Amino acid sequence: MPERMLTESEGYRLLEACGIPVPPHHLATSAGDARTAAGEIGYPVVMKIISPQIVHKSDVGGVVTGIEGPDDAEEAYRTILQNSTARAPEATVTGIIVEKQMPEGLEVLIGGKTDPSFGKVITFGLGGKLVELLEDVSIRVLPASDDEIRAMIREIEGYRLIRGYRGEPPKDEGALVRIIAAMARIFIEDPRIREFDLNPVILYEEGASVVDARIIVGDTTGGAAARLSIRAPPDLFYPNSIAVIGASASPKKVGYSVLRNLLSFPGDLYPVNPARAEVFGRKAYPSVVDIPGPVDWAVIAVPARLVPGVMEECGEKGVRLAVIVTAGFREIGGPGATLEEEVVAIARKYGIRIIGPNCLGVMMPHMGINATFDPVSPRAGDVAFISQSGAIITTVVDWSLPEEFGFSSVISVGNQADLGFEHYLRFAEQDEKTRSVTLYVEEIQDGRGFMQIVGEVAGRKPVVAVKSGSSRKGRAAASSHTGSLAGSYDIYVAAFQQAGVIPARSLRDAFNLAELLASEGYPQGKRAIAVTSAGGFAVLASDYAELHGIDMVDLPEDVLRDLNAFLPPFWNHSNPMDILGDADAERFAALFNVLIRHQEFWDIVFVIAVPTTLVDPAHVANEIVRLSRNTEKMVVGCMLGGDSIRSGLHILRGCRIPNFEELEDAFKAVGSILSVRTARPGEQSRPPRDGQCPGGGR
Repeated sequence: MPERMLTESEGYRLLEACGIPVPPHHLATSAGDARTAAGEIGYPVVMKIISPQIVHKSDVGGVVTGIEGPDDAEEAYRTILQNSTARAPEATVTGIIVEKQMPEGLEVLIGGKTDPSFGKVITFGLGGKLVELLEDVSIRVLPASDDEIRAMIREIEGYRLIRGYRGEPPKDEGALVRIIAAMARIFIEDPRIREFDLNPVILYEEGASVVDARIIVGDTTGGAAARLSIRAPPDLFYPNSIAVIGASASPKKVGYSVLRNLLSFPGDLYPVNPARAEVFGRKAYPSVVDIPGPVDWAVIAVPARLVPGVMEECGEKGVRLAVIVTAGFREIGGPGATLEEEVVAIARKYGIRIIGPNCLGVMMPHMGINATFDPVSPRAGDVAFISQSGAIITTVVDWSLPEEFGFSSVISVGNQADLGFEHYLRFAEQDEKTRSVTLYVEEIQDGRGFMQIVGEVAGRKPVVAVKSGSSRKGRAAASSHTGSLAGSYDIYVAAFQQAGVIPARSLRDAFNLAELLASEGYPQGKRAIAVTSAGGFAVLASDYAELHGIDMVDLPEDVLRDLNAFLPPFWNHSNPMDILGDADAERFAALFNVLIRHQEFWDIVFVIAVPTTLVDPAHVANEIVRLSRNTEKMVVGCMLGGDSIRSGLHILRGCRIPNFEELEDAFKAVGSILSVRTARPGEQSRPPRDGQCPGGGR
């Protein structure tokens, strides 16, 4: 069906059929008809142009409000026609709708659109003419429960106007929930509806009414039902033997870099090169089928045209996983896409799973595996990094080395011809070395399937995601307010949050979050305390907490009594706690003992330490580690400074306690986590520890 916009009268009929309130109305086709209709409806009335080519009626002078009498109705009809002829001469006018002018109230917007990745999504925000300027909206991927709808209403800044602001009585939130839920149902159930705007919906103390509806129908694209692909066996990612097909002694070849990187692999490593007897001092084989022992993985680095033949040989050999780093497949279109289909068909025939093609490869630092052509290998750690960009991986790994940041696995997904995000997430979910997951996402094909799987994984291990493409370029041509406001990036972020994934704007933010969650898990609530020996940072801590939605709690009387027993009399007796500039490690330790004894009143503690002649950073770091190990609460290290605190940072890093060198970054990270979720009732908020750490801990 060709795409078209329902006329307002058609839209009103659709809404009425769903039980959504609309004003009394009539579609007039003459000035006399308008006069009669206005009298029957009752003054005052509003008249609006009806044309499939005119989206924003006010822009062409197509709306007249406050019509109080019969003569005014006729005049308004003629005025609207004259305006539309002058300002939109190409538009086809099907009539002018006459409707009851509803009393003033709070104007909100309810919108929906069909996203190519996630299907049908719904948008809510403040409405009226300033909707794009304010951009105060929330988004949900459908279906959404009434509780989710209520949550999306309450998360916009303008919710204060619904709740009641400066003496204004509260508006009918229940009526708003019912309208959104009804519209969400018809949007899901009617495949013709591609996009809609209800703007404004006027909300009253009792009830609400839609007073403008733009509903676009046509052939629906995207939003296919979730397709859950077959789980890859967990042991697929733990090889005992690897063959490098295309291994080379030439430093200019990818096969050279891959084999060199795998020389530290403790299992069996087999170079495959028909032109050489050995590579890097290891016996080379003309084909994978000539290798005497079993081969679990084959890393394929030969020209694209040779890959199908290599895959046939891998199938004969019984290879379980092919890591195809070669480019020249679907990403180039045409014959490349055909070649990729051929490779996948061969893999399915033999039961081979594929990473890639067109990928950087895979790193498993705990296993001594660097099956990539990245010149450096990362440290072992507890964050899994899954990326759609190989260049992002090489940059991140290079950054991670001086930062002493480690990974449990690093996976370049490439074209995802077989294995995709969902498989790697499942692997990270069951991998004992992984305590949190970071994703770099460019595009997801099956958004709903992804949401289901990542939501399940995020329930067990924290997941952080960076989505590229936040630019608003191209939105000016959108056909509705919803099309303008709910861009692709915004929908991805909303989908992440809905699934329990924590979105991050930058890679540095993402790894700060992942490291914090890997160490401390989800906080149990928003109640925070801050401890510092520097008064200025105590003030900043209050500012940053308020900015990022963190509650700085009051100190209970029994806690104050315990603190007063050893703190100097001039400490500030409030939270954030300024324990004065002469504080040493013993004073921090005594305060931490109080926090360990009284864990019932706080969920998060920020420990802010600065360089002084009285403080050994290593001692303070050890006390931070002890505090973390002896509570189930979130402990956030903020050792601030340069070279003088390096000894403390080394201890924290060795014990997998994150440290934030910029104070606001710490509060920003915690605020990002709290905006998505806290530990659920009965959930173990912190990932299990895996033994002691050097220099501190249990």
